[in-house]
Amino acid sequence: MTSAASPSQAITTRRIWLQAATAGAGAALLPGWARASGYPDRPIRLVLPSAAGGSPDAIVRILTNELARSLGQPLVVDNKPGASGGIGMTDVFRAAPDGYTLGYGNVGTLAINRALYAKLPYDPDALVPVALLGFVQNALVVRKDLPANSVKELIALARVKPGALSMASAGSGTTGHLSGELFKSMAGVSMTHIPYRGSPQAIQDLMGGVIDVMFDNLSSITPHIQSGRVRVLAVSGSTRSPLLPQAPTVAESGVPGYETVAWGGIVAPPGTPKPLVAQLNKAINELLRLPAVQEKYAAIGFEVTPGPAERLMERAKKESPMWAEMVKRSGAQVG
Repeated sequence: MTSAASPSQAITTRRIWLQAATAGAGAALLPGWARASGYPDRPIRLVLPSAAGGSPDAIVRILTNELARSLGQPLVVDNKPGASGGIGMTDVFRAAPDGYTLGYGNVGTLAINRALYAKLPYDPDALVPVALLGFVQNALVVRKDLPANSVKELIALARVKPGALSMASAGSGTTGHLSGELFKSMAGVSMTHIPYRGSPQAIQDLMGGVIDVMFDNLSSITPHIQSGRVRVLAVSGSTRSPLLPQAPTVAESGVPGYETVAWGGIVAPPGTPKPLVAQLNKAINELLRLPAVQEKYAAIGFEVTPGPAERLMERAKKESPMWAEMVKRSGAQVG
């Protein structure tokens, strides 16, 4: 016996059919390389190893909405949070290498997790890189009534009662988590880490005064900064963000040498054929170079980096030692 679809399921189904109808109408306009290969001839599932509504979700949905029209087939986002992204990446790792299951691999699942876990259920090196989409800074934010209007004031407040301030993150092992741990280590302060299953609930608790401090991607936290529901103290990169030019960097705010950024891209299961990867990489790069798409990403603080597929894993391998040192230095632990 089957149960009736919930309102949210009905909306999702309707959205998928509308995407399919729109994509089908534009199928005749597909470039020759796509028509010749016959791929794709059915919907593509893109596994997002984090909760709906967070920064990765916003980043991926801009891409999938545009890519559905380009490829002539809908891309269905499958949110699978948990285990620092390990649940979703394991799904991708075990999927058939036919191009109909892709995944969003980021700094956490491709680099940080190597140092956080003694053994992973997936092999980051075996995943096939498709495209590096870009990167985004984190913002250091506090609840609006916290008596700290700068990084220096936050440090002073944290030193009054070590461990009394709570520090939320989108989950153990995320850049938000490690950005906070590195901050604590470099600033010489103690705050209690509270991991969540994604940033949406963490942000809600920050706005509600349940949580004191949080590092989160600009993609998800900026609207709440602009609305005045949370207060931004600094951004985590080496330079100020064009999205929040008034916010100084953590480094220029009294913690010299501090810098973290989050990045992400598309991966495929081990064994995915090179011609298929080349097709996807070309389609994605063409979209990332469109001014309209770049504007959408700029609006959420995400800076796109179109280029060859190999660049994704090259960055992961290059940064893995740095993140491993950061994990060791900060004493970060998975929850």
